[in-house]
Amino acid sequence: MEILQNAVSGTMESSDIQITIQPVDTAEIQIDLDSSVEKQFGRKIRQVITDTLERLDIQGVKITAVDKGALDCTIQARTITAVHRAAKQEHYDWKEIDSWNA
Repeated sequence: MEILQNAVSGTMESSDIQITIQPVDTAEIQIDLDSSVEKQFGRKIRQVITDTLERLDIQGVKITAVDKGALDCTIQARTITAVHRAAKQEHYDWKEIDSWNA
């Protein structure tokens, strides 16, 4: 999947995370995280975002994440939504995404 534009998913509400994705010129994944629980869970939040991007075969993006205490499943869902919006994909491969939880 190719990232074509900037995109946002999620909210700034409690128990949610706002994910902003934008393409960059390099092949790396950059993650800027703002979270009140960053000291306790920052590494795990970054890992969930990175794992989700790798499963979607996404490289060369900058992620800005503003966390308000989201669970892993919410972080994953917001990341998937932001990627699909940024790639202008309207169809989700639910069978593939569901297989990640096996």
